[in-house]
Amino acid sequence: MITVPKMKTKRAAAKRFKRTGTGKLVHRSPAQNHLAGTKNARRQRRLDREKTLETGDHKIIETLLPYK
Repeated sequence: MITVPKMKTKRAAAKRFKRTGTGKLVHRSPAQNHLAGTKNARRQRRLDREKTLETGDHKIIETLLPYK
């Protein structure tokens, strides 16, 4: 009997994306870690929220996260 090898999860993608209960992929906003002094409080709060992944990128990330 021939067994198909398991697909490996790309660990870099697993650390950056997570799946919601409804199956959407969410990620952190970029531009949060440094140069915070030039960004006003409203912008920092907006960047602090998690964003849902765009539909064009969804298929690519799905292949990187086969079991998530």
